[in-house]
Amino acid sequence: MTRVGRDFGDSMKKEAVPPVSADVIFASSRFPNYKIGANNQIVELKEDPKVLSMKEVVARETAQLLEQQKRLSVRDLASKFEKGLAAAAKLSDEARLRDAASWDKHVLLKKLRDALEALRGRVAGKNKDDVEEAIAMVEALAVQLTQREGELIQEKAEVKKLADYLKQASEDAKKLVDEERAFARAEIENARAAVQRVEEALQEQERMSRASGKQDVEELMKEVQEARRIKMLHQPSKVMDMEHELRALRIQLAEKSKNSLLLQKELAMSRRVEENVSYSYELDGSEALGSHLRIQPCSDSAPDLSECSIRWYRLTPAGKKELISGATKSVYAPEPFDVGRILQAEIISDGQNITLTTTGPIDPAAGLGNYVESLVRRHDTEFNVVVAQMNGVDHPSKSIHALHIGKMRIKLCKGKTTVAKEYYSISMQLCGIRGGGNAAAQALFWQARVGLSFVLAFESERERNAAIMLARRFAFDCNIMLAGPDDRSPLGT
Repeated sequence: MTRVGRDFGDSMKKEAVPPVSADVIFASSRFPNYKIGANNQIVELKEDPKVLSMKEVVARETAQLLEQQKRLSVRDLASKFEKGLAAAAKLSDEARLRDAASWDKHVLLKKLRDALEALRGRVAGKNKDDVEEAIAMVEALAVQLTQREGELIQEKAEVKKLADYLKQASEDAKKLVDEERAFARAEIENARAAVQRVEEALQEQERMSRASGKQDVEELMKEVQEARRIKMLHQPSKVMDMEHELRALRIQLAEKSKNSLLLQKELAMSRRVEENVSYSYELDGSEALGSHLRIQPCSDSAPDLSECSIRWYRLTPAGKKELISGATKSVYAPEPFDVGRILQAEIISDGQNITLTTTGPIDPAAGLGNYVESLVRRHDTEFNVVVAQMNGVDHPSKSIHALHIGKMRIKLCKGKTTVAKEYYSISMQLCGIRGGGNAAAQALFWQARVGLSFVLAFESERERNAAIMLARRFAFDCNIMLAGPDDRSPLGT
């Protein structure tokens, strides 16, 4: 039995244990994950059941890919295979790193065993037994490391096989995608060609149908015209006969109205002669819409009208006089508000008042009501006018303007230029011109808004009266009474 002297501690201090070789490279700063069990056996710790091994991860991914292969599109399948190929490459890199780490472990264990062998020759007693036990543990670790390397080599072979399979599958998927894409392009081109052929056929058919339809319409129009000509030659229509009769009746009515007016004037003159009453002035003109009334002197002693003050009035059915604002001339053209009313002219000269009254109410124009009813059905009616005055000043230009009377507004244009455009409002005024000579029956006064007014001349008396009635009809639909200055006629007039 070896005896340990007192100088053992000093000898250990003097003869230090030689250090581990300098060429040893530790793969990690962390000590291997194991523990010593009974009888000094090395026992590996079980891994966390939640952390799967690389082999299980690869197997699970492969199963999922094979399961989804049937229900994935070609493009998605190719993408999955590419991802699997990348995963396989990653696994191969990890396996390579493990080989390097395993080689480092072998070198470390060998250098550790050499150090322990060198240490065993220098120690004695219990320390020597501990060194021998450590050498046995290192040898056991080397055996386990060798077994682990075998398993890793097998896993590496399987991973390589899987990578090759995934690479081949990815190439097949790419080929399949290219084939499907080429097939789809061919189908699209065929569909486009078919659509183009159908469009060309439809255009050709439409051209043919238009040509045939136009020809049929022309032939039908010719047949209708020929039928009308034959019918007019052999059997005139009843409508034309009625129109001729109505025209003749209107002419007769106008003549009788003139005769009646003349008779009434002669009767009034005879009454004045019988009563020895002499009048200085009289009203001349047809008492109907579309004409004009003129004050004329009856004697040479009558004062000049330019030196007299003239006012025109409307008489209500109750006999009340309503002043016609602005009518201060010797000529006055009745407007639609005057129909059915008796007109009265008051002449003031040298303090004397002379009153002239129409023999009866103003008659309406024949056929004007039906004409206006036909215009009401339109959304917008255009009249050709000439601007005689603008804001009370004579307008130098006598060019043709267009007056548009619509359901919501009135617009005055010259070509494409809009002179005035206003919606119906309480500030708008529209009435016949009150004065102006023989042309008064063809002119009207229009105040579009405060500060903007016009005197417009129409092509005929009928057009002027129709424009006034149409504008008042549309304004009434907007709950607005469209009349002249200071007119107080009811809305229902």
